[in-house]
Amino acid sequence: MKAEFDGTQVIAPSEALSLYEQSGYGRPDKSGTLRLDPKEALYLMARGKIEIPGLSFDELLAECAKTPGFLRNFVVYRDIRERGYVVTTGPQDFRVFPRGLRPGKGQSRYLMRVLSERDMVDLAAIISDAVTSANMRKQFVLAVLDDEHELTYYEIRIGKPKADERLELPALIRAKIAGIPSYVTEDGSGITETLKTLWLGTMLDGVRLFLSPLETAWLLETGHLETEPSMTAEEYISLAASADGEFMDKLTLYRYLKGLGFFPRSGYKYGHHFRVYTQSGKHSEMLAHAVPLETLMSMSTISRSVRLAHSVRKKMLFASISGTEITEVEFARMKM
Repeated sequence: MKAEFDGTQVIAPSEALSLYEQSGYGRPDKSGTLRLDPKEALYLMARGKIEIPGLSFDELLAECAKTPGFLRNFVVYRDIRERGYVVTTGPQDFRVFPRGLRPGKGQSRYLMRVLSERDMVDLAAIISDAVTSANMRKQFVLAVLDDEHELTYYEIRIGKPKADERLELPALIRAKIAGIPSYVTEDGSGITETLKTLWLGTMLDGVRLFLSPLETAWLLETGHLETEPSMTAEEYISLAASADGEFMDKLTLYRYLKGLGFFPRSGYKYGHHFRVYTQSGKHSEMLAHAVPLETLMSMSTISRSVRLAHSVRKKMLFASISGTEITEVEFARMKM
C-alpha cells in the first residue's frame, strides 16, 4: 500500500482505512484518506504494511529523528504496539488503550509520558500530569528509556496514604537536651517503654531513651514535652535547623505523617528521610522522602530509589513540599 510523506505526517489512500478500523492506526480525514503520525508510519513500514515511494525506512527515520525526542518516542511506540495495545499520540506523549479497544471503540486506559534515563524530572510537572490523568479517569505512566534502548514503566499515583491505628501519647514527657537531641530517663513509670511502643526514641542504655531532633521538635509542638534547659518549640526548631539544612522539609513531612497516624523513623540506611510504619510492631511499608516542589530530580535517582524500595518490600513515596502543603507522589514499577 503506497503512501506519501508531506514533511510532518504520512498520508495513506482510502484503502488504508482498514488499518484504522482493525487496529486503530492513524486518523481518517474528510477526504477519505488516512493520516498517520510518522511513528505509526515507520512501524507500519517495518511490518511491510505500507511503503512510501522514494523514501526508505532509514531515510524517513533519519528525517524524523532530527526532532528532539522522536527516536525514544518511536521505541516506546513500537514496544507498546508489540505488546498488543493500540496507542495514539497525546495529550502527554501517548494514550494507550486496553487490549482489544481502539479510538471510537472504547476509552484509553493510560496517559503516558516518555523520558530518558538522563532526564531531570520536574516533580511539579509529574504531579500536574498525574492529576490531569486522574481527572480524566486515566492512569498516568512514565516510560523511561535507558541508553541501550531498554524500557522501564512506572505507574505514578497521587493520593493520601492511610494508617491503621492511632495511639495516645503520654500527657507530659520530660527530657534533657544533649547538644541537639534530647533524652528521657526512666523514672519508674514505664515512660521509656511507652515511648518505644509508640515508635519514639532509641534506648541509649537501660534507663535512657534518646529522642531524635524531629521527635523532640514534634513533641514540643504538640505540647507533650518539656525540656531541660527549657526551650519553646520555635527555639528548638531554630537550633535543630541550624545543624541540618533539610530539617524544615523533613519536619514538614514528619508532622504530616504523624498527623495521619503513621510512625515515621529514620530512613538513612535506605538513603531516604523516613521508613514509615503503619502499625506499631509491624514491618515498615513505605520509604518517604521530602522534596521541595521546585526540585529537579534525576531519573536515575528515582530509579534507584524505586528498585531499592521494591527489594525491601516497600512503597516509594516522594513528598512534594510547597510551604506547608504536601502532595504525595508514589513511583511504582509496572509491567505493561
